[in-house]
Amino acid sequence: MAAVKEESQLYPEIVEAPRYSCAMGGAYAATLATFGSVPILHSGGGCGFAQNFGQSFASGLNSPGPVGGASTPCSTLVEEHVIFGGEDKLRKLIDSTISLMPGDLYTVISACVPNLIGDDVDSVVAEFKDRAPVIHVKTAGFAGNSYKGYELYFDAVINQLLKEQPVKKRTVNILGIVPTQNIFWKGDLRNLKEHLKKIGVEANIIFGDLNGLDALTRIPAAELNLVFSIWGISPAKKLEERFGTPYHIFPSVPIGPKDSTKFLQTVGTKLRITDDVIAKVVDEEERTAYRFTEFIGNVLVVAIPHAYYAVVADSSTAVAVTQYATNELGFNPEIVIITDDPPEEYRGIITRDLTENLESVLKPKVAFEVDSHKIRLLLRNYTVQIVFASSLERYISETELGGALFLSVGFPSYDRLIVDRSYAGYRGGLNLMEDLMVKYGGPL
Repeated sequence: MAAVKEESQLYPEIVEAPRYSCAMGGAYAATLATFGSVPILHSGGGCGFAQNFGQSFASGLNSPGPVGGASTPCSTLVEEHVIFGGEDKLRKLIDSTISLMPGDLYTVISACVPNLIGDDVDSVVAEFKDRAPVIHVKTAGFAGNSYKGYELYFDAVINQLLKEQPVKKRTVNILGIVPTQNIFWKGDLRNLKEHLKKIGVEANIIFGDLNGLDALTRIPAAELNLVFSIWGISPAKKLEERFGTPYHIFPSVPIGPKDSTKFLQTVGTKLRITDDVIAKVVDEEERTAYRFTEFIGNVLVVAIPHAYYAVVADSSTAVAVTQYATNELGFNPEIVIITDDPPEEYRGIITRDLTENLESVLKPKVAFEVDSHKIRLLLRNYTVQIVFASSLERYISETELGGALFLSVGFPSYDRLIVDRSYAGYRGGLNLMEDLMVKYGGPL
């Protein structure tokens, strides 16, 4: 099989194995990540259950939890509902769900069929507002991918749930870390929260918090919103418009000492935290992180020094891994392939983040591609020693790229179990090095 030229177009009407689900899948994943929220799917029976393997399990072999998968209430629409409508069935489903399934919040997610036939889901949901907190997320599959579904989930929360409240100083919301699409979302959120706590900042991480409804309702109280991918920009703008909350965009979650220090210094400036407070935390964290990096020195310096590498991941993960691998480990970036289909307006910014902020003479080729077949052919154009990608590239690395060292860092990840593993923060870089270098420097 021949390699493909970067500018060529193969079968533009077909996409093989894209690295995301539909908009409903993204809203569904966000709902499941909001502890105490019960999803109610107004859709065909297969829509939600398919996400069990297509979204949750693909994110580091994770289970969707007690109200996910086969346990999720669903209207299971069939042909007769396409003709006569499904509003009455949804009404009965919401009623029985509130009665039988205890929850802090009920999230009705409408998929393709009700949006095509024009079911008035908002009116049905409004009938239950006096019985329980309930919101409606309108997510026809054709509305976009699962990253878009994450944004639509926040649209519903902002418009239907949140209310004005006093601003609490030195509190922030963390946006843009998309549950399941970021395979390290649980660990990344908690690591960022712990880092911010050390400089006196309270972080509302929302997803993964054990009181999900409270975390959602506290969103307007934040002094600042921190955005860690392009997919958090839309919610941040809406929160600024409605509640006046300013926001700051980071190109990615920080990995390792350099980017973590920049992150804390930036937050310190935005929230007017004194330099000595930031410096004390930075000095302690950097000293520890670099001291422990020395234990990996033999493998890094002797076994794979200045390795050439490729990255295949969503834009935020790709930026984080590329900056760490280049600026901290001294690896050489050959190609970075972005898989989350970012809007055209952000692609130039992403490309600059992947090239201008690197401490390397070698700048990577940056490509935007969602088709797994084309990604495979693109990778064959390059000779690399390391591949940071999804599990879809595992066997390509071993068989077609000369036995390149491989590590899953992006969605989907079917070859590793991820509970709260994280590459974020000062010691997150150590975790990444452990996961990568043991494959090369382990026992014979």
